[in-house]
Amino acid sequence: MWSSAKGEKNTQARRDELLEKGYELFSTKGIEAVGLRDVTKAVGCGSTSAYRYYGSKPEFVVAVATWKWEQFQEENRKQRPRADFEGMTAAEIFEFYLDSFMFLYLNNKDLLRFNQFFNVYVLSEHIDAQTLKPYQEMIGRLKERFHVMYLKAQQDKTLRTDEPEDRMFSRSLHLMLAAVTRYAVGLVYVPSDGFDVMEELRYLKELILEDYKTKQVTQKQRV
Repeated sequence: MWSSAKGEKNTQARRDELLEKGYELFSTKGIEAVGLRDVTKAVGCGSTSAYRYYGSKPEFVVAVATWKWEQFQEENRKQRPRADFEGMTAAEIFEFYLDSFMFLYLNNKDLLRFNQFFNVYVLSEHIDAQTLKPYQEMIGRLKERFHVMYLKAQQDKTLRTDEPEDRMFSRSLHLMLAAVTRYAVGLVYVPSDGFDVMEELRYLKELILEDYKTKQVTQKQRV
């Protein structure tokens, strides 16, 4: 129940309640169809209370997206084979990164559906860079971790680095995210005898991984 009590902990609890309910409504009904008033009504508070924390619906939508993706990143961090990837090669870290998209598909299809709605909303509403800043900063932290892997690849030579880092990050992110999103929302061709989603995702992952592995690593694995 929405609390009227004051204090930093209660303020954060109220913010989290709004974010959680916003995410629930946005991911099931779509962002365009849900107003901030719908969210506040669902948690039992007035619209004025919500606008105290978020100045506009776009600001709130971006806060929801940032909050939910940060939750997923923390959840995914716990799946790491080793803390901070200690002792792992760049190729092994890259494989974990690609596997993260399959983990996302298996455990967070609702997030993939929400992300589809979010991308459309950002484009259709022409959300400005300042409003998007928290979301972009979250993406930036992901790129920082990718950068660590890329630097390691330059040292251990298990991944080729002849391609610019930004292009490698963008290409692998977009290919894997586009694939898991299409499967999650059902925008795929379904053969009459059905198909195995995870088998197809593993196939895509292996194509990307093999493309970036250096020849010596691939040859070593085949011996």
